[in-house]
Amino acid sequence: MLLALHCGGALAQSASPRAGQAYPAKPIRLIVPFPPGASSDVVGRMLGQKLTEQLGEQVIADNRPGAGGNLGIGVAAKSPPDGYTIVIATASIAVSPSLYANLAYDAVKDLAPVARLALIPNVLLVHPSVPAKTLRQFISLARAHPGKLNFGSGGAGTTNHLANELLKSLEKINMVHVPYKGVTQAMVAMTGGEVDEVVMPITTALPQIRAGKVRALAVLTERRIAVLPDVPTTKEAGVDSFTMPLWYGMFAPAATPRDIVARLSRELVRALEAPDLKKRLAALGVEAWPGTSGQLGELMRSEIARFAAIVRNAGLQPQ
Repeated sequence: MLLALHCGGALAQSASPRAGQAYPAKPIRLIVPFPPGASSDVVGRMLGQKLTEQLGEQVIADNRPGAGGNLGIGVAAKSPPDGYTIVIATASIAVSPSLYANLAYDAVKDLAPVARLALIPNVLLVHPSVPAKTLRQFISLARAHPGKLNFGSGGAGTTNHLANELLKSLEKINMVHVPYKGVTQAMVAMTGGEVDEVVMPITTALPQIRAGKVRALAVLTERRIAVLPDVPTTKEAGVDSFTMPLWYGMFAPAATPRDIVARLSRELVRALEAPDLKKRLAALGVEAWPGTSGQLGELMRSEIARFAAIVRNAGLQPQ
């Protein structure tokens, strides 16, 4: 696998195809800015497989984790704008402008939105040793012991970090943030008892919930989800205005030719409308949410504003 990814990265960075060749004329590098096993990795590889079938050229995953996803996104932003590098990004891409003072890229100016992809529910989990069976009990515990409980995340500025900052702000509780390099590491820390609580994408959380290694207290969605029908929504659990599903979008370097962006957008929407892929995603708790380049651009603008307000209300300072 490592050899395939290494070779894929080299191929994606090789010289552009000769003028006049149909696109694509060589493998496409799909940068995943989180580690293997993360929800973006799972979804990205499924999409890569489907695009490979549709385009007739390999779409090869290249994991570039670090800095809450910003490392890999920065690599994509600086790649040649020839259509042979794309990046799958989570909603964290809309958080970073408010949390990082010296980002290596501008999320609006340096990247071209290609397609909106999917929605993934986030779940609030606690370690089984935490004496709380409901979200309200957990909040009461945190309030009774300020600064004693901690929460893990996939990195500063990720949506699972911001979700807990929102909870802290809404409920006036004090918990310590422990960032990790991706949700996979954060989940290992949770099951190992290093952290008390995490907000985690359902794709990462579900196997651990079913194994009894973590306890799910609430889903951060407007309605209950089919794969966890007995877990209440945050509103049902007693906390209003505490919803934060995780969305995914595909981006390319900003100067990528419009016709290539349009082609990739059409192919991604087609892939996400395919019954077989929708079924595979749904089995993981993922909702296909195909949308055009323009729809992803609109989502980005609204989410940057929404997350800026959350960061401001939480009193977080840019790093």
